Amino acid sequence: MHIDTKCVHSGGGTDTITGGVNTPIFPSSAHEYLDVEDAAYPRYFNTLNQKVLVQKICELEGAEDGIVFSSGMAAISSVLLAFLKSGDHVVLQDEIYGGSHAFVDMFFDRFGISYSFVATNAEAIEAAIRPETKVIFIETPTNPLLGIIDIRAVADVAKRNDCLTVIDNTFATPILQNPIEYGIDIVVHSGTKYFGGHSDLSAGAAVCSTNLASRIRKTALNFGGNLNALTCYLLERSLKTLAIRVRQQTDNASRIARFLDGQAAFGKVNYPGLPDHPGHDIARSQMNGFGAMLSFDLNTPDLTADAFMRRLKLIKPAVSLGGIETTICDPARTSHVKVSAEVRARQGITDNLLRLSVGIEDIDDLIEDVKQASE
Repeated sequence: MHIDTKCVHSGGGTDTITGGVNTPIFPSSAHEYLDVEDAAYPRYFNTLNQKVLVQKICELEGAEDGIVFSSGMAAISSVLLAFLKSGDHVVLQDEIYGGSHAFVDMFFDRFGISYSFVATNAEAIEAAIRPETKVIFIETPTNPLLGIIDIRAVADVAKRNDCLTVIDNTFATPILQNPIEYGIDIVVHSGTKYFGGHSDLSAGAAVCSTNLASRIRKTALNFGGNLNALTCYLLERSLKTLAIRVRQQTDNASRIARFLDGQAAFGKVNYPGLPDHPGHDIARSQMNGFGAMLSFDLNTPDLTADAFMRRLKLIKPAVSLGGIETTICDPARTSHVKVSAEVRARQGITDNLLRLSVGIEDIDDLIEDVKQASE
């Protein structure tokens, strides 16, 4: 099946009672276990609603198996701790989601796990690898500067050095990018974003081979980051429209990026679809579209980021991203507030940087709103 068809028809449980076309919701946390080989229990990630959701995500990403979580950070932390122990080393891009960066900074020293944050390129990753390096963690496009890293090159580096690769594919979604095809071992998502798509649920996912999924599951069940049946149902419902939402959002983002790039009121526009973006050619080679996220600096001395957001009439200043409505935020106070000012400065995240999550509205209305707010 093509990916649009997979969004609608892959996964799914059969309603044997009414013949309904949607997966029934099974909210039980207690299930009979006598004469049952694998009794269902939500914390064990083996209920029907969890399983059919995993099947859909796996088919979209080209994976064998996976786990759905209560948040993207539950997915990331469970995956990393499933494969790292005291004495191990992990290489990560410096330019990643602030929550991921803060998690490593806050906990890995305590666990005896060493780590290196490096630049967004395969050469920097390879240079940081040590004999005890077990995992390489990347993100592309990155949050919030939309940096691009060559996925194939990273996978090749990992194979040469016997390392496991993990990628945060939240910004691209499986509609625009399928890292497993390029040799990545584990793909994680914050399902709160594009998978949910309506700014009304929290979820995460990790998909990979059956063997790796088994190892992740054994660790994750001890952390308790499982997803309840109702949220599984809502996420499965939302995934049916993932392709059409992401394509409309991507088209809008491309057009608004080109508009911003030509206006004196705005400084550097970070969007891989712009020809002068440093990762443009790599993005073209590994993505089926440049995504619906972008960021930019204001270039108006008398207009602060806060004042600009308050002047917007349609676009909402809000935390999170990926919804059908266009939202905006300043990462220094939202996505990267938990990392130090020093780290933000090193990454290039200024107090005047704004991140735009482009929705499905009419593009002319969005452009007009940005235009009037900057005047």
